[in-house]
Amino acid sequence: MLKPDEIDKLIKIDKNSRAKRRARIGQKYYEAEHDILDYKIYYFNADDEIVEDTSRSNIKISHPFFTELVDQEVQFLLSKFEIKAKKETDTILNDELKDRFNKSFKSELSDTCEGTIVKGWNYMYGYLDKDNKTRFKNADSLGVIEVRKEESSDNAEYIIYYYVDRIDEKNNPIMKIEVWDAKFRYFFIKVGTGAIEPDTNESINPRPHKVYKQNNELVYKPSEPGYDKIPFFRLNNNKKSVSALKPIKKIIDDYDLMSCGLSNNLQDVADALYVVKGFKGNDLDKLQHNIKSKKMIGVGDNGGVDIKTIDVPYEARKTKMELDEQNIYKFGMGFNAGQVGDGNITNVVIKSRYTLLVLKCNKLKKYLEDFLSQLIELELEEINRDNNTNYTLNDVDISIEYEIPTSETDDAAIKKTEAEIKQIQVDIILSAASKLDDETIIKELCEVLDLDYEEIKDKIEVNKIDLNQASETLDGIQQNGAVNADGQATS
Repeated sequence: MLKPDEIDKLIKIDKNSRAKRRARIGQKYYEAEHDILDYKIYYFNADDEIVEDTSRSNIKISHPFFTELVDQEVQFLLSKFEIKAKKETDTILNDELKDRFNKSFKSELSDTCEGTIVKGWNYMYGYLDKDNKTRFKNADSLGVIEVRKEESSDNAEYIIYYYVDRIDEKNNPIMKIEVWDAKFRYFFIKVGTGAIEPDTNESINPRPHKVYKQNNELVYKPSEPGYDKIPFFRLNNNKKSVSALKPIKKIIDDYDLMSCGLSNNLQDVADALYVVKGFKGNDLDKLQHNIKSKKMIGVGDNGGVDIKTIDVPYEARKTKMELDEQNIYKFGMGFNAGQVGDGNITNVVIKSRYTLLVLKCNKLKKYLEDFLSQLIELELEEINRDNNTNYTLNDVDISIEYEIPTSETDDAAIKKTEAEIKQIQVDIILSAASKLDDETIIKELCEVLDLDYEEIKDKIEVNKIDLNQASETLDGIQQNGAVNADGQATS
């Protein structure tokens, strides 16, 4: 087991690691804390020294493109997400999966996917809830350390999970630290800059991975098998576990710089430049104050004031900002809602605008499916134990589909065309009625109308039927799902 001083050393090393530094940059940009906020303006003074210019405008505005791109990907990726049994008739498995992968799980999964895209990787961990079922919760990757015996090892020997729980009355951060191994979970606490100590507030410390609640108290059963490994699961954004910010960070920085530079230009020349001749006095600050507040100044006999204006290089900055915006959505592989086009919004145009977003989601989708498979296998162990079943991963369907909006006008036109084609097919089949037997005709009509012949053959007397009437009857079955005793479609 790791000792407190070893844990403290590992946390310090982890905070300064290159991977965590890059992950924190992604988190900052997601929270609209861009590099532009640290931007300063300098100049050479009379002594040829570089000093900060505090008199000029220095507007600092972050433009949260990355926030939009991340939220787009998460919502689009999980828009029609579902875990269900491959056989719809398998009510036991369907009910269990519906209960375990419910709205709460989808919310935690959404947070996990968000952190994965923002920072490059993220985690979920398993725990036992009040119903003695395994549930999963998101764990911020910035506070997770994988400790291995050897760097080449696939599995971690320990997982350290640390986070700031609260700030006490003395303004000291209270850090909670959990150390997980294959069997137990150890709890520690650190107050401010103090030493790491065991957390005495935990009733069971160390605690087995599977703990039950009885009479409002936590208990564990030594005979109850626990997880066979540390129940921490990692979701990667890509092979190198790099944030989605990397390919577009410099473009976003350039956009911030162009936009804020334009704002600074407008702010600095909002008031005209005053060329004062014959000025009486030597206090330029007082002169500036009089111009702004009193709108008057005093000059000599031969004095005067010339007002000069400056043209702001607006078009050049605007063009550069538009180019940056296009590149942000292009290389960030997102959907640009501000894209105008020629106004001809058809389904083909809509799908083309979503192409990059679909490609990006497909890249993460394969990692997400592998990630979810690990969680499902853990749940299937409990489902099989509780229901005396033998389900495997092959019995479960992980459905990750994307919902792309469509044009209502195009949808209506498509439905109309499909209906017309179906009617032509029916007419062709009926025109061949004199050359084919009634059963063949009915089967062909069922295929055109998407009906199961075996289900409806008993409702139609094949040997005593008017084929024109049969077509109407089958169409009624398709629309209403039933026929009466006379073979007529019911409502």
